[in-house]
Amino acid sequence: MIAALLLAAAPWPDTFVARLNALAQVESLNAELLSHDSATATLQAWCDVYGVVPGTRIRALRGSGEQKSADPSVRADLHAGPGELIAYRHVQLTCGDVVLSQADNWYRPERLTPGMNNALENTDTPFGVVVRTLNFHRRTLAADVLFLPLPRGWEAKSWPQRQTTRPLQVPAEILRHRAVLTAADGEPFSLVSETYSRAVLIRPKGH
Repeated sequence: MIAALLLAAAPWPDTFVARLNALAQVESLNAELLSHDSATATLQAWCDVYGVVPGTRIRALRGSGEQKSADPSVRADLHAGPGELIAYRHVQLTCGDVVLSQADNWYRPERLTPGMNNALENTDTPFGVVVRTLNFHRRTLAADVLFLPLPRGWEAKSWPQRQTTRPLQVPAEILRHRAVLTAADGEPFSLVSETYSRAVLIRPKGH
């Protein structure tokens, strides 16, 4: 597993095969997030395969950055009433020491239990784990691919079968999702904006 993480951190060669592999991984992650209700579960599955220690749990490390208040669009997405308290939590979701994503989360404390609110305020447990007994549903509002290893329409073009001496430039952020979590009664209680890092891309052996 250590080898897998070292492989992920190594520079990617600028070849067609490497670009195709990176594209497949980005599209696979995007599809997994779109087809499942819990982003935490998707990242936990990644950690179970590529984590340094099998069974390592995903942790939500609280950030010390600026608090982001709920603007009118956030309140509208949450169906929040006038004057209703909206809590905010910014975290880095990590597998061991590897930061897989960062998330901004606005949520309605009154829709959660006291125990859930306490866990969100005082522990590193991911939001999806804390509220899983709500049997929530995830509705994606936006899914933005930030890294395209191959240009759109590459299938219909002749891509040069060459390798450069320079590594492939992989940006720090590769994918961003914005989604609403709704309870079993259909009422939204959380809005998340998640940005996934290049650490989720695993450079294949031999490339």
